[in-house]
Amino acid sequence: MCRWAAYTGAKVFLEDIISVPEHSLIAQSQKAVECKTATNGDGFGIAWYGQRTEPGLYRDVYPAWSDCNLRALVSQVQSGLFLAHVRASTGSATSRNNCHPFSAGKWSFMHNGQVGGFETFRRHADMCIPDELYEHRKGATDSEVLFLLALREDLDADPKSALERAVGCMESLSRARGRTPHMRLSVAMSDGDSLYAARYSSDSIAPSVYYRWSHSLNGWAVVSEPLEDTGEAWSELQPGEFLTLTSKGAETQPFQPFLE
Repeated sequence: MCRWAAYTGAKVFLEDIISVPEHSLIAQSQKAVECKTATNGDGFGIAWYGQRTEPGLYRDVYPAWSDCNLRALVSQVQSGLFLAHVRASTGSATSRNNCHPFSAGKWSFMHNGQVGGFETFRRHADMCIPDELYEHRKGATDSEVLFLLALREDLDADPKSALERAVGCMESLSRARGRTPHMRLSVAMSDGDSLYAARYSSDSIAPSVYYRWSHSLNGWAVVSEPLEDTGEAWSELQPGEFLTLTSKGAETQPFQPFLE
């Protein structure tokens, strides 16, 4: 399992989420408390939005806690919308192309969880990716396939429904050709304007997701684990919910993948 954090709001230094808080994302890369693996050292990545439509992307295979370039970067770069991820592989190789977030055009995407038995039906999953999107298939993870299938289902038009159909496709493949647990998922993704998150599982164990408005940062944070224990309470995104964060506030909706 992995850990991730995302932010949208007033411009802040990336370090305000990634390295400064007591239980920052870098701290979680060494000592996570709400997942099976306390250590998440199989790489890291950041996608951030600035003056251009497409996000900047920095990913590497080193553990987040040991990369001095990461700390230097997050202490200098400011953004009003960014995603960050530390990886614990569930089977695919430790490589830069397998590190999250993934990006294509204006979209960025990161995932924590697993698709049961993916290695036994990876070819069938890859065949679901249309030709016009296959150039973005750089790595070997189930997460990247989920992202490209969501793009196939038209993320631009309806992010929630597109992700529901993509998750349903992958869960259906796992039920037909894989093994349990068929789907465990927490996702964060963005088009550069809004920030979206989802939490879902085919069984009773859904990866944790929390969110809150920060008065000190003047923005929303959505995370795998609370970054700090302060007076500003974190809300838990419930299993089977989809979260939309915009300048207008937070909205949750039911998240119900369409099984094929």
